[in-house]
Amino acid sequence: MSDVPILHVELLADRNLQPAAALLDAGSGDLNEWSPLIDNTRFSAFATEFPCFIAPGLMARLPEGLLHLATAAGCQALNKQSLYRSEARGKPTFPDSALWLAGSWPFNPPVHVSSAQSASRILSLKLLHLVATDAETGEIEALFRQDPVLAYHLIRLVNSLGVSMARRISSFSQAILILGRQQLKRWLHLMLFAASRDDHRSAMLTAHVAVRARTTELAAEFVGLDRSAQEQAFMAGMFSLIGVLFGMPLADVLVPLKLPEGLASAVLHHDGPIGRLLKITELRQQEDQKLAIELDQAGIPISRYNELVLSAHLWMLGVLHDKRDEADD
Repeated sequence: MSDVPILHVELLADRNLQPAAALLDAGSGDLNEWSPLIDNTRFSAFATEFPCFIAPGLMARLPEGLLHLATAAGCQALNKQSLYRSEARGKPTFPDSALWLAGSWPFNPPVHVSSAQSASRILSLKLLHLVATDAETGEIEALFRQDPVLAYHLIRLVNSLGVSMARRISSFSQAILILGRQQLKRWLHLMLFAASRDDHRSAMLTAHVAVRARTTELAAEFVGLDRSAQEQAFMAGMFSLIGVLFGMPLADVLVPLKLPEGLASAVLHHDGPIGRLLKITELRQQEDQKLAIELDQAGIPISRYNELVLSAHLWMLGVLHDKRDEADD
């Protein structure tokens, strides 16, 4: 089995509970094998755009040359006193000395979800399914008519993209046509997990689901699945965290979507090629040995997996940038 260490990227929240930094760590192995990963424009782009910290254990293990490359890219050592871990249900609180928040708190059940927020999210799920299955524009338009908030944001988004156009967009069908199915799907993903005053977890969940969905999609591309399967891999990664969002069993949340049997089975039971890839993206830092085995069985070298993870985090930064731009409008 490969001696390349597995890359771990832990997202950290700031005091406003927004994703704001990353903590890098590594599994066991020869860190010299990371040279192509760190001495790369993709790594530099990530470390430049997002505060990047090196875990104390990794700092002690990094060869001098790689440590120089990482710090030159923008990574820095983490002050232990500046990091606080919370597993609490409910809105976490910071000690005065902490600047960054880690832990499982975003994945704990919500304390309260308003009926309006829940209904809007369910509608967003249905819309995502219609877009993913190339439903007729009329079907998508009919659902937008059921939620004035989603409809308002859709028209506002498309009008903001079409500032140079002679006339503004005033109908759902026009908006859907101009935005395109791919952009519409991405936007709906943001709306589904978008932060609300009622759910302090939403911003971090947006970041986590973006990474998981994109990693699963990139892995599907690497193993040679066709474009349709890659799209399903993205959806599987996203849907896998829907239960966390609603604070309900995943199987129950998926019922209204009436997903194709293969996709539902991949999400719920890790069945099939997509299910196997989803399982890989769900394994955590403490499960390095299992992850290495799953990667080997899927035919994904650890070195390539590390690159996919880094690419997915870069894509996530674009998602966060888009969401913040819309919030500032």
